[in-house]
Amino acid sequence: MQEFHALLELLAMLVFDPRTAVLIVLLVIAGITDYRTYRIPNWLTFGGATFALVYKTVIAVSPGSALLMASGGLFLGFLLLLPLYMLHAMGAGDVKLMAMVGAFLGVDETLQAVLFAFVAGGVGAIGFALLKGHVSRLLRNAVDVIYGLATSAFVGVRPATRAHAAPSIGKLPYGVCISVGTIGYVLGRQLGYA
Repeated sequence: MQEFHALLELLAMLVFDPRTAVLIVLLVIAGITDYRTYRIPNWLTFGGATFALVYKTVIAVSPGSALLMASGGLFLGFLLLLPLYMLHAMGAGDVKLMAMVGAFLGVDETLQAVLFAFVAGGVGAIGFALLKGHVSRLLRNAVDVIYGLATSAFVGVRPATRAHAAPSIGKLPYGVCISVGTIGYVLGRQLGYA
């Protein structure tokens, strides 16, 4: 009976909180687009971030602090994924998508959404490797990356990752993982699981 009540509360939240409904719609569009084209359009990320910043500021009792929290979430989402973009492990559209998510969720919840997105990405990578039959190469690449990061942390030198890089197992549309992870986090939080 509690699950049914939580489901009704979730549906009410989606109907009466346009911010959450818009976020979920934008994430679904981003996931589908990234899956089909390996691109996330700027109109979606910039438009979504703008909507989130304006909406949170307009409906807030204290517009200044609401704008600060939304802007902080935007920058946190951006900064958390920027190193992966710089390492060529992720596209710029993925970083902008997570920044947009941060604008919707604010500083407090952006870190959790990123963690959920990483979990979805790990599951997606394993599924992709199983589908392509490249699990052993995935594991070798993961060990090489961890070894390289650990070595560079202890020695203090940036590793030459391109010199001895093993072939990739393929291109994973990470916007799908961000979308699935974030939607999972938002729904799980509303249902009391996250």
